[in-house]
Amino acid sequence: MDATSRPPSLAGLRRTYEGEPLLETGAAADPITQFSVWFEDALQAGVPEPNAMVLATASAGGRPSARTVLLKGYDERGFVFYTNYESRKGRDLTENPRASLLFPWHPIRRQVRVEGSVTRLPHEESAVYFRSRPYGSRIGAWASRQSAVVRSREELDARYAELAARWPDDPPVPDFWGGYRVVPLEVEFWQGQLDRMHDRLRYRRTGTQWVLERLAP
Repeated sequence: MDATSRPPSLAGLRRTYEGEPLLETGAAADPITQFSVWFEDALQAGVPEPNAMVLATASAGGRPSARTVLLKGYDERGFVFYTNYESRKGRDLTENPRASLLFPWHPIRRQVRVEGSVTRLPHEESAVYFRSRPYGSRIGAWASRQSAVVRSREELDARYAELAARWPDDPPVPDFWGGYRVVPLEVEFWQGQLDRMHDRLRYRRTGTQWVLERLAP
């Protein structure tokens, strides 16, 4: 590799992390309560799209894949998102119903990582959410066979126009679209600190209880 083809140096991207200490004494008894506190902090801090999360899946053969999706709800049962069942992530989750989530809240030097099993939401629950979406998004769900090869943008736009003409008011709920819930088995909270001595607290499910552990940074 000659000098003109060398990639740019990343040395200038070094940064220092410093935040409020994340201590066991101040942590909630369960990870959903702790997540709720941190999610509210992210909202108050103006973090762009705090519900954006990286969803990692793997096929039956172990081939990994990751993409950003939006969290659409959470409670003690887990974390919910919606997608096309026939997309790559949908196929992965059919073959291997496990996933990892990552909330990268860089502006406040925090991240949350979730690992767990995945279940589909009941159709009725998915239908309620689908009908709450803007009209254009509902037509878009029908128009896009997500992750399939498309010959051109024009083909995709033509498909959208055709379906909008068919359903000018209220498109039905697609049978290939719906929600998933990631049921957490582990939830890790990371708080950046000076000298790379970051705080990492992990909640690990054992039966019906949560065990709180500190991990080395």
